[in-house]
Amino acid sequence: MSRIAFLGIGNMGFPMASNLVRAGHEVRAFDPSAGALERLAALGARAAESPLAAAEGADMVITMVPNSRAVADLYLGPTGLLARLEGRPLLVDCSTIAPEVARDLASAAGRDGFSMLDAPVSGGVQRAAEGTLSFMVGGADDALAQARPVLEQMGRFIFHAGGNGAGQAAKICNNMLAAVTMAATAEVMELGARNGLDAAVLTAIMQKSSGGNFFLERWHPWPHVLPDSPSSKGYAAGFQLALMLKDLGLALDSARANGAAVPLGALAQSLYALRSKEAGAPALDFSCIQTLYTHQNTHQA
Repeated sequence: MSRIAFLGIGNMGFPMASNLVRAGHEVRAFDPSAGALERLAALGARAAESPLAAAEGADMVITMVPNSRAVADLYLGPTGLLARLEGRPLLVDCSTIAPEVARDLASAAGRDGFSMLDAPVSGGVQRAAEGTLSFMVGGADDALAQARPVLEQMGRFIFHAGGNGAGQAAKICNNMLAAVTMAATAEVMELGARNGLDAAVLTAIMQKSSGGNFFLERWHPWPHVLPDSPSSKGYAAGFQLALMLKDLGLALDSARANGAAVPLGALAQSLYALRSKEAGAPALDFSCIQTLYTHQNTHQA
């Protein structure tokens, strides 16, 4: 078993770290939220007072924080982990950040004698709790071989996308598609309701037809079709709308930099941005896009 530092105990980080604790690893965790640390400590993890305190002496450091700036703040500069860690643990960043930032971080880590992987995840809170996430990994073969046994205790599918930054490139492609698919699913659910269709019946039909998709099966935007979906819990928890907007921004930035046409991604960004203007919406699960269609259509009726 390994000594693992886990930095970032949010909606996704908490179940991921919990699975490592259950697998028997010594997990030392840090998060600005004392409540999150207390919950994880109750499962057997050790709460640390700082990222450095969590990471010192670890075999592996896993970071799961909101954005590129947060990742850079953890690792770079005179107070960052690269400058202050005495040992050389394997660094695995599971956050979703810009591919070029991931490449720059890996280069900086390499100059200081560290190996680093970018390993963003997909699957949402439910699959994180089940330990069935998908990992999209960028980095060297030997670093992935070292990390794989630990990643497999948090996920079912481990994909080696290529060199450093490739995991992040794959993730922003995946999340743009997820955003478009969720918005389209919400749109047709409202259309079905307007035609008098029962939401559960329409869902069952589409699940077995050409419109079937992950969200109809596991993360439904219409309330009470799937009891475990965030939509059935007031759109609480899940994957925050603010984070989806951040990821869409990364995808569109990448599209501009690489000359790719992404009209559906741009439209999805506009729709989620519109939904985010309502009070409290940025903290809701991104499936709350459903209520944008409901509100718009109700207003038009």
